[in-house]
Amino acid sequence: MQTYRHEGDTIDIVSPAGGTNRGLPVLIGALFGVAMNDSNPGDTVAIVREGVFADQPKAAGTAWALGDPLYWDATALNFTKTANGTIRVGLAGDAAQAGDVTGTVIIDRRVG
Repeated sequence: MQTYRHEGDTIDIVSPAGGTNRGLPVLIGALFGVAMNDSNPGDTVAIVREGVFADQPKAAGTAWALGDPLYWDATALNFTKTANGTIRVGLAGDAAQAGDVTGTVIIDRRVG
């Protein structure tokens, strides 16, 4: 098929304002992934749109159970279980306590 490019698990994007930090989430519109490297605004950066990622920023105050639906809060820049005003991006990859500020996230490009 002439129009097919690739699966889309990893794609190159133009880095948004503020750039990216390796291993941390990136949201542009409804396109979500984790940056593969640091970048400056306007640079080309690869983002991974699917996989299991440890040490991701987590909203404190709510515990996670394995498999809980997770959402990206673009204002607070963390994963949360709160659906209101956020975008669904995956599932909790492990249990996390309410006081934890990081957690394991399973990002699934098909849930957004």
